[in-house]
Amino acid sequence: MLKSLLILLLLSPLFCFAQLKITGKVINLNDKKPIADASVFLNNASVGNKTAADGSFVLNNVRPGQYDLIVSVVGYQTYSQTVTLVNNNLVLPEIGLLPKTIELNEVKIKPDQNWGKYYDLFKRQFLGTSANAAQCKILNPDLLDLEYDAKTHTLEASSYDFLEIENKALGYKIKYKLNQFTYNNYKGFLYYDGISVFEDLAGSSSKIRKWKKKRQTAYLGSPMHFLRSIITNQLLQAGFEIFRLIRKPNPEYKGGPFDDKNKYLQTLIKQPLDVNAFAKRTDQPGLFALGFNDCLYVMYNKKANNNPDIYRSLDMDKADFATSIATLDEHEAYAFFDNNGIVHNPRSIVFEGDWTSYRFAEMLPVDYEPPTPAK
Repeated sequence: MLKSLLILLLLSPLFCFAQLKITGKVINLNDKKPIADASVFLNNASVGNKTAADGSFVLNNVRPGQYDLIVSVVGYQTYSQTVTLVNNNLVLPEIGLLPKTIELNEVKIKPDQNWGKYYDLFKRQFLGTSANAAQCKILNPDLLDLEYDAKTHTLEASSYDFLEIENKALGYKIKYKLNQFTYNNYKGFLYYDGISVFEDLAGSSSKIRKWKKKRQTAYLGSPMHFLRSIITNQLLQAGFEIFRLIRKPNPEYKGGPFDDKNKYLQTLIKQPLDVNAFAKRTDQPGLFALGFNDCLYVMYNKKANNNPDIYRSLDMDKADFATSIATLDEHEAYAFFDNNGIVHNPRSIVFEGDWTSYRFAEMLPVDYEPPTPAK
């Protein structure tokens, strides 16, 4: 439905982002009384606040973009609403929360002899295996529900409430409600989504400087950096080179776990693509679209390829830079993203190569602002 309502336009060369404000009020939907001390935050961002005694709230320093605004408080159903900020502050209508109905669910007693093994697998895939991941800790893993299907080689996970995750590498404490996690260790497929809010850890001035530097390192070359560079039309200045990769099924492919090397017959077209060949503005303010045939082969020439991937032979005439591949799902014509560089239909696009190493330990709030280069 979204696709049919949008008109695609050429990208404009410059965008200017101001810090904006969201205000509103939270009430009980039944008796219309204000709800105090409710948590109001922007999903996956660092912006959040509590409602005052009269139910009012203010969210300051909001970067333009599209967000899921979340309201959460004990005794009420969690509320979610999509909001879009472009150039002006946003005043929301009253938000009504429904009191929770207490349900007595059947108690399921499961043997937990394999829980530790499944949890280790979950951590490796969710947090990652990087140096940052080694400094990440889930403080309340007992909230996780883990199920492994041996027939399909699939681990499924979700959390009953917000996980508290401490990332001492980037200096964040993150509250994360895991809605869905799926990992197939036969196909190497991983998908997860949830709602979260970021808080800065307290630290000395030297620690804060170190965290800021590591956050910048996590940002540079990331999908977020790539998509934001598309919007500002500064891909080359940012270090990205984009090529077309043609794939055809390999008739001799036998299948098997992690055998993607022989799955396709591949041809890399070594003429760099112009941004308008694969990205467009839409007629919806603050929303952009990625659309392309075949695959995008993305090189980031400011980062060495420390983990040579199976596609390295495609560009051996170039320096050994970090490379990633983006492929659109066959059922999606476009991947839509906003000013923050966040894809709004995440199942529409699949990443391979360097970008698959970006796990939760490298996750930044969607409103992250990299340091401004010195003039």
